[in-house]
Amino acid sequence: MNSNIKRAVHIEKLKSKISTTLLIHGGRVIDPANNFDKIADVLIVDGKIAAVGEVTNFETHDEIDATGKIVTPGLIDMHVHLREPGQEAKEDFFSGSMAAAAGGFTTVATMPNTSPVVDTSALVRAMKERAEEVGIINIEIIGAVTKAQKGLELAEVGDMIEAGAVAFSDDGHFDSNARVFLNALDYLHTFNKVIICHEEETTLCEGGVMNESPRSALLGLKGRPTVAEDIAVARDVLLAEYTGGRVHIAHISSAVAVDIVRQAKLRGVKVTAEVTPQHLTMTDELVDPTDSATKINPPLRSRKDIVACLNGLLDGTIDIIVTDHSPHAPEEKDREYIYAPSGFPGLETSLGILLTDLYHNKKIELPDLIAKMTSQPAKIFDLNAGSLSIGRNADLTIIDPDLEWIVDEKKFYTRGSHSPFIGRKLKGRAIGTIVNGNLIETNQTLVSLVHCD
Repeated sequence: MNSNIKRAVHIEKLKSKISTTLLIHGGRVIDPANNFDKIADVLIVDGKIAAVGEVTNFETHDEIDATGKIVTPGLIDMHVHLREPGQEAKEDFFSGSMAAAAGGFTTVATMPNTSPVVDTSALVRAMKERAEEVGIINIEIIGAVTKAQKGLELAEVGDMIEAGAVAFSDDGHFDSNARVFLNALDYLHTFNKVIICHEEETTLCEGGVMNESPRSALLGLKGRPTVAEDIAVARDVLLAEYTGGRVHIAHISSAVAVDIVRQAKLRGVKVTAEVTPQHLTMTDELVDPTDSATKINPPLRSRKDIVACLNGLLDGTIDIIVTDHSPHAPEEKDREYIYAPSGFPGLETSLGILLTDLYHNKKIELPDLIAKMTSQPAKIFDLNAGSLSIGRNADLTIIDPDLEWIVDEKKFYTRGSHSPFIGRKLKGRAIGTIVNGNLIETNQTLVSLVHCD
């Protein structure tokens, strides 16, 4: 049996076989897209949402008892690095999608800074086929804005849209050539597509490995100042305003940048923004030069920046939460801080961190948190996901908000093991992930199917 057939068989084994009818009974159903929040049942028939409410009088079915649990549309993460093609030692579509399912995500979008860069329609098609072949969940493809992400000339973005690219980004790189970026905004405006912008002005942060602050001076590490992010965000917001194009600010982390986006929205600029759990909960005081897990771009910032990001999330300046899931091979991260690559895996810890540090600390209401991870990303990126509307694909997440657990890298599905959350005790996690009506069996699945006649 060849490797592709073996993997296909394995994938089928991971999907719990259910009858054509599945009832999720008695959970608190939170569906922000439909302003629905109450104890209710969800009926799934042939992989589609058939009813939400009190469901009675139906024939043979399988049932999940969700009493005391939260039932939501499947979580969406629009900023992950699944490393295909060319960097499979770090992650691949199979390991990454298993990590996503374990974390409660039913849809993710993978960034194009791979080897080779995803900058042609042929590569987009190949990635979509690969996702269909081995992906456990729904994997969307983001194409590069410029050829090889060099910022010199536009990639074939029109052809990539036709091939199925959901958005465009040179993530990992700031497009310093304003003329090229303006042309990209102009061109993509025709298709109503979003450019996801990595915002750090290169000359100001070159060689920096953490936030420029008293902490960086104390540790003797070169800093990446917040002003590098602020300048980049201001430029791209102004170009979006000039062209009428759409920009989406990736992993925002600076208080000033948050306010730039806030003021731009008040002027009607087509700008949206995302933030990561780490930029909502961790400061540069946690940087340890002996542990490269905290090395990320943009870097962990100050307490003032964290407060600004949370306020921006609450007032709608920041639209969505993403993980920026960035796994690396263990031997890459096991190096001196200044030489280690930036990033850590986040798909399996994101929800737990957000529930523990924000929801249980009464910093955000649960419906607002769920909206930032379901209906809002679906709206921005025009996805057929993020709601429990009748007829939609049955992608759902079942959450136990009070389940306590310890982050253990030995239980990760991702190939990246370096996380600053290793050993932390968290409260709340996804205990069931359903994709197209199939319950995906992971080592975090704590719900069970009961056959009812």
